[in-house]
Amino acid sequence: MALTWRAVALAALGLVPVALLPATATALLWALLVVVACAVDVALAASPRQVAIARSVPRSVRLTEATRSTVVLTNRSPRRLRATVRDAWQPSAGAAGNRHEVDVPAGEARRLVTPLRPTRRGDRLADRVTVRSYGPLRLAARQVSVVVPGRLRVLPEFASRRHLPSRLARLREMDGRTAVQVRGPGTEFDSLREYVIGDDVRSIDWRATARRSEVVVRTWRPERDRRVLVVLDTSRTSAARIGDLPRIDASMEAALLLAALASRAGDRVDLVAYDRRVRAQVAGANGPRLLPALADALAPLEPTLVEADWPGVVGAVRQRLSQRALVVLLTSLEPAAVESGLLPVVGPLAHDHTVVLASVADPEVAALRARRGGSGEVYDAAAAERTELERAAVSVRLRQRGVEVVDALPDDLAPRLADTYLALKAAGRL
Repeated sequence: MALTWRAVALAALGLVPVALLPATATALLWALLVVVACAVDVALAASPRQVAIARSVPRSVRLTEATRSTVVLTNRSPRRLRATVRDAWQPSAGAAGNRHEVDVPAGEARRLVTPLRPTRRGDRLADRVTVRSYGPLRLAARQVSVVVPGRLRVLPEFASRRHLPSRLARLREMDGRTAVQVRGPGTEFDSLREYVIGDDVRSIDWRATARRSEVVVRTWRPERDRRVLVVLDTSRTSAARIGDLPRIDASMEAALLLAALASRAGDRVDLVAYDRRVRAQVAGANGPRLLPALADALAPLEPTLVEADWPGVVGAVRQRLSQRALVVLLTSLEPAAVESGLLPVVGPLAHDHTVVLASVADPEVAALRARRGGSGEVYDAAAAERTELERAAVSVRLRQRGVEVVDALPDDLAPRLADTYLALKAAGRL
């Protein structure tokens, strides 16, 4: 039984008769009256155990987007249900306004909607639904909490999709499908057309020119149907917080933008999340099914506090790729981790495939490098400068082994990686 403020007010009202008749019997009699009133009120309340509860939740939603949880209450009690209902969720589900006042006649049902705006990626779970049923006087209530399962998968935000239209426009220019002729060398023959002023003379097809008695040139299009394998590092280095989010979230943004762009370009995209074992993988999805599959696989991923097994990563790549492909490693440029794990094995991998390493730079380090204040700030700036020099040295060693390195701030990593992909595609290096 739960007491309400009305029961407290009724008990406090007993001060009046006690003041008029100051005796122990008066106080006991009033207390008995309050107890009896509360007991009768609870007895007349509808039983919350006779309330049927059903919940419906969307399967998924993108981070920061709004959705809702719907709870349907059916009053199977013979009495009228006057109740407060609490639809409880994990705090990170962002359940606002999850307490509902209901008045349900016997045999009827009510639909209760709780707005949700998740603040964290992953699976957000519903807690219990609590029904507090009041009597007619609302002095006391009967309460029960019922487990009503609910799961909402919160997908990565994919804020980097704002960069997709501009990269697709560049892709169309490369492919010769716009009025602006920005022609890359390409690797696949497309067609012949008449020569116009400004065309590269090296593209002239002399045999076709001789047959037609007019100058014609070959047109090329960027290579298609290539393999792109994205390897997402989920080891301890991906747990470092860059700004307000872990490093792994910025890597996911880059992976989603690259996958969307490569899929539109006609390439096949696979993904593997790995630390010491495979945490998630997407293979064989293409077209409109690719991005939903990637988002669903990435949503529940969390960093694991173990060192990355880079020989295992290379083995997983070779197991999935039989021909030359683009391999994108989304990891950290942490000097100690790269020198002890990645450097010894990346050379043979770069010999067989085009390898790009994309890493998130810490904006706090860049801010510290710019400080030139007191002695403490000078030391901070010197430490940040040394960190940048070590990262630059590691980048040089990786490039010497044939690895393209993309090192950018969180908001710039996704577009920079997309630009690198377009440059490699235009050069025919996929």
